[in-house]
Amino acid sequence: MKTITKAADKKTKKVENTILLGDCIEKLKSLPARSVDIVFADPPYNLQLGGNLERPDHSKVDGVTQDWDKFSSFAAYDKFCREWLIEAKRVLKDDGAIWVIGSYHNIFRLGTLLQDLGFWILNDVIWRKTNPMPNFRGRRFCNAHETMIWAAKSEKSKYRFNYDAMKALNEDLQMRSDWTLPLCTGGERLKKSDGKKVHPTQKPESLLHRVILSSTDVGDVVLDPFFGTGTTGAVAKKLGRKFIGIERDREYAAYAQERIDNIKAGDDESLLRPIEKRAEPRVPFGQVVEMGLLEPGAVLFDHSRRYSAQVRADGSLIARNHTGDHKGSIHKVGAALQGLPSCNGWTFWHFENKGKAWPIDVLRQEIRAQIKG
Repeated sequence: MKTITKAADKKTKKVENTILLGDCIEKLKSLPARSVDIVFADPPYNLQLGGNLERPDHSKVDGVTQDWDKFSSFAAYDKFCREWLIEAKRVLKDDGAIWVIGSYHNIFRLGTLLQDLGFWILNDVIWRKTNPMPNFRGRRFCNAHETMIWAAKSEKSKYRFNYDAMKALNEDLQMRSDWTLPLCTGGERLKKSDGKKVHPTQKPESLLHRVILSSTDVGDVVLDPFFGTGTTGAVAKKLGRKFIGIERDREYAAYAQERIDNIKAGDDESLLRPIEKRAEPRVPFGQVVEMGLLEPGAVLFDHSRRYSAQVRADGSLIARNHTGDHKGSIHKVGAALQGLPSCNGWTFWHFENKGKAWPIDVLRQEIRAQIKG
């Protein structure tokens, strides 16, 4: 795997946790190749809005009317996106990844460009808004979601995915690709002294929290080429990650800087680092028996005590039910008794100690603690 040179590393460190003011493509070109861990991009959506949008009471709806979201044609938009995506790929480390968010106006064009440029799409994630703006004209469905594309730099990239952290975030259930989160409102929404929004499309911190926690580690560098009011930088700082922001609007950048300066970074790395069960030392169940934590002949059972099995001296299990004898690993026997294709034996099987049932996983954790010393 190619690594960043010392000179490039030194150059990157100079711009870490800073906002680069200027054109995103030119500023991207100024960054060293293979210098950032992930890119989160919230590019112009090219909304192609025609006329003003009004509520039933004839009050005007605040839309995206700024010049930065206007392009003369689809071809012009595609050219712009292709140019910044080429540079984003260049600055990504070989095992890096990119997140791109958009609406139905632009996300399909971005998806095509990502694939054309050799990115390897991992997921499309639907951000389902709990409080979307109604469709006041009543001529279309209420547009209640946006789409994020998560892609590795290449098919061979060993991208990072903190599966266990996402599962913990979702009350110990596997995190799905549809995320139900509210829009940025209330005290989180930055406003000017006259009460108007600083930025029309400020993203909620909850969205960036999930993105950054899922695909980075403490100390990683997150690049946002469309920094806006700095949600990416704010969340990165809270989670112990570094950021590089690029923003051409001085007002947005000023608000972003003030916002980030007012955030106290977390200083306990152990609390910020994602859970990584897969990185834990491998412990076969036989080692539990070898170390005397369970004796041959010990009875294991599931949490409802519907199924039971006995521990054998070699670390395998034996169980009997109406279909016959089942012998094998904690996983194989657990699956066979339930008639399922697979089973996590560490969480399925329990043992009794002092009148209380414990999952055998606690014994594995005890051994891991000893290994770590």
